[in-house]
Amino acid sequence: MRDIKVLCDQIRQIAFAIHVYHGHGHLEKVYENALVHRLRKAGLDVSQQHPIQVYDEDGTLIGDHIADLFVESCLIIELKTAKKLADEHVAQILGYLKSVRIEHGLLINFGSYKFEIRKYEWSEPTKKHKAIKNAENAENVGLSS
Repeated sequence: MRDIKVLCDQIRQIAFAIHVYHGHGHLEKVYENALVHRLRKAGLDVSQQHPIQVYDEDGTLIGDHIADLFVESCLIIELKTAKKLADEHVAQILGYLKSVRIEHGLLINFGSYKFEIRKYEWSEPTKKHKAIKNAENAENVGLSS
């Protein structure tokens, strides 16, 4: 797998170039097609409207999510054409990362005069981390009694 920082930097540069050339005001599909075209020209493996399996917390497959773009089999890209990114857009990509068990995601907004891109990372807490968190919660419960 490629270095995720290098990959995200490359995608950021390409997406910014698209924003500069096309400006804002197009439908999301126009930016999606432009980004797919340019990422493939750059030699990246890109899947458009890619189905990704969604799992429940116990590992049970519960359905599919359709990612706008799935790059190099390790990065979900969610595209928006909004006036500005909102909390619900952030919640959406974090929810996708968690439920499809993909660690890295980019949220890109082409709808504003100002280019917006944010990188998100999701990792499952380790058993050790969960044990520490449970111990902290037990201490906090004991303190409040």
